[in-house]
Amino acid sequence: MKIAVTSHNRATVTAHAGRCDTFWIYETEYADVVNKRLVELAAGQGLHGAIPGQLRDIHVLISGGMASALRQHLKQSGIEAVTTLESDPDRAVAAWLNGTLQERPPCRPNDFPCAQACA
Repeated sequence: MKIAVTSHNRATVTAHAGRCDTFWIYETEYADVVNKRLVELAAGQGLHGAIPGQLRDIHVLISGGMASALRQHLKQSGIEAVTTLESDPDRAVAAWLNGTLQERPPCRPNDFPCAQACA
């Protein structure tokens, strides 16, 4: 299984999943991470249109925030969308794998401050 984590700054789980161009990709077997690599999309690529080739084979996307429209788009593409307040990508993936990741409720675009994390 492959899990992508939005990390625009390459250090933490970041919000604005639809606009993010930098992702940590974790390859897992059962509950173990067997590989981790950084993927940077080309300028102008994102998740609002077609899923970029580098992300087409992911099963889960973990982010600090995303709009409901993006969540639905990912679901239609067979990708589970997860939002969390956990800021460490490694801890977020480990917690998701063992079923303990605390998820942020889905954003509605006009909710404040949640709207700041949605894109």
